[in-house]
Amino acid sequence: MTSAMILWAVGGLAVVLIVMLVVVLVAQSLNKREIADSAKMSAPLAKALGLNRSAGKGDVPDKKKSTAATLVAIGSTVAVLSGVIAFAKEINDGDIVPEVTEIAAGELHGTMINARNSDPVVLMVPGSGPTDRDGNNPMGMKTDAYKLLAEGLSEERISTVRVDKRGMFGSAGAGDPNVSSPQAYVDDIHAWIDAIKTERGSKCVFLLGHSEGALMVSLAAEGRKDVCGLILVSGMGRKMGDVIREQLTSNPANAPVLGQALGALSELQAGRHVDVTGMHPALLPLFNAKVQEYLISMFAIDPVEAVRKAKKDTLIVQGERDLQVSVADARLLDKAPHTQLRLIGHMNHVLKDAPEDRAGNIATYSNPSLPLSKDLVKYVRRFVKDND
Repeated sequence: MTSAMILWAVGGLAVVLIVMLVVVLVAQSLNKREIADSAKMSAPLAKALGLNRSAGKGDVPDKKKSTAATLVAIGSTVAVLSGVIAFAKEINDGDIVPEVTEIAAGELHGTMINARNSDPVVLMVPGSGPTDRDGNNPMGMKTDAYKLLAEGLSEERISTVRVDKRGMFGSAGAGDPNVSSPQAYVDDIHAWIDAIKTERGSKCVFLLGHSEGALMVSLAAEGRKDVCGLILVSGMGRKMGDVIREQLTSNPANAPVLGQALGALSELQAGRHVDVTGMHPALLPLFNAKVQEYLISMFAIDPVEAVRKAKKDTLIVQGERDLQVSVADARLLDKAPHTQLRLIGHMNHVLKDAPEDRAGNIATYSNPSLPLSKDLVKYVRRFVKDND
């Protein structure tokens, strides 16, 4: 809020106070004049004018009516005053110029869009792999999905913090990205919650997780009173191993390596490590020996149980043209308590409207100029405002 706007608000308040004070004084003056005039009147004349003359006690105006008039004037003053104060507080409570700034939690780094310190704030946790704070990765995905979502929420007076995961991009110095268990990422989310509360004075933080990030924020919310609510976007409802199995089998391009891939997946689901010697190069990023311990830990987690243990009001948002996570997953998550499900007809996994054909859908993964699916910001805004 500008200084000029503050001066206008204060000036307006002063004018209202003066006007209402005059009203009260005039009301009191009229009451006194009424008393004086009625004392000089005969009983019939006073009665004709609506003044109350008590027999044998002189001419006395109706005290209840005059008192009520004064109280109404005072009440009006208080009501207007309260409204002006509320308005001034609303436009100047922690008000700052909307800005994009860097924010850190130790060696973890991210971007904050902060409109006002009094507005709710959403921490956005990326999906799997080397996905950065904007929703892009060096493996051909260029969507700017998280950046667009943060900007859209800023227009709705919702602040956001979107982050780089440990060991990647701006958070490269925060540790090895090939962690051995999900707990490391949960610890990082907790560090972000604490940093945001300190930076903004927030009492609680909304956690928004996309894809694998949806499971991470569910795990991180358990036992935390400073989590306002969960927003799970394109989140898995089945165990991760089952989702990967479906992804592998649904893509015809995987046919040459499918047998090897499913064999390795079964071993990891059983809790056993896989020898990658001689494995097809296309499968090495998925089954790299450095990530196998992490995968084994992840495959054991039931996402629905994670949401249930979180015990938070939860928004589940799922696109009906998502090639990686299905509507069935969203419906499974919705079986947990305190959830609400919102389906978006044309939205795909990178939060953009996509055509029905697979090739056209995949093409959206490398086109950052495409806008977000239009209902996404609307659903997130409603949930945040309802639970703030």
